[in-house]
Amino acid sequence: MSEVAEKVKAIIVDKLGVDEADVVETASFTNDLGADSLDTVELIMEFEKEFGVSIPDEEAQKISTVGDAIAHVEALKK
Repeated sequence: MSEVAEKVKAIIVDKLGVDEADVVETASFTNDLGADSLDTVELIMEFEKEFGVSIPDEEAQKISTVGDAIAHVEALKK
């Protein structure tokens, strides 16, 4: 697992209070991890802060799973 993936998953566990085993790349923030729209916005903001990237709103709307978040952050860090 990449360093980005590990950090993204750690942020999700911390912010949503979910079990680390439930945070798999296919897990949906809302359907599988119980996040609401505010939780999702807060996650995006935390990813931006942690990784020093800016995720435009139109891109943020496309991030609905753990895997989406990892892929977007990795792409922005290149």
